[in-house]
Amino acid sequence: MKVIRTLMPARLGLLAAGAAVVAAASACTPQEPGSATSASAAPASSSAVATATASATATASPSATPGTSATVGALVAGFPSKLLPVMPGTKVVASSFDKSTSPATAALVGSTAAKPAAVVAYYTKALEAQGFKPVPGNTVGSVASKDFVRAGNETVNIAVPATGGISTFTIGANVTPESVK
Repeated sequence: MKVIRTLMPARLGLLAAGAAVVAAASACTPQEPGSATSASAAPASSSAVATATASATATASPSATPGTSATVGALVAGFPSKLLPVMPGTKVVASSFDKSTSPATAALVGSTAAKPAAVVAYYTKALEAQGFKPVPGNTVGSVASKDFVRAGNETVNIAVPATGGISTFTIGANVTPESVK
């Protein structure tokens, strides 16, 4: 009998948030003249998202709320890079930051030639140095994934699928606004 693991709601939410950041940022990025885009033609995987956004020009997206911003191909202005540093050798695919809410949210989508285990190890070290504690579990299905908690109410999740030797990761954080100042 084959056992199918179910995704934890927090992980699903963070993965969906990362995909939404990329999709929203892509939708706000000016397209080349003559290119066709469709709101219903969303990429089906992180590698497809990376491919679809890799050639996009870094442009800040309009914000629905003051303090909220997203961009493609770069770190958005004000991104809390001390909280979520960019792993060396990583190409930033998209990023977002909302400091106007509590908890504040930050998300980073990146791609690297590093193996998923190396990406998780890098962020584990960086987050533990800031007082985050890893939650048991290292995968969701076949995807490397790790959750972290600090002070009982701040969370970070990283998910790292790999395709064709490229790891495209999504890391999302929900932290107190004071943590991102």
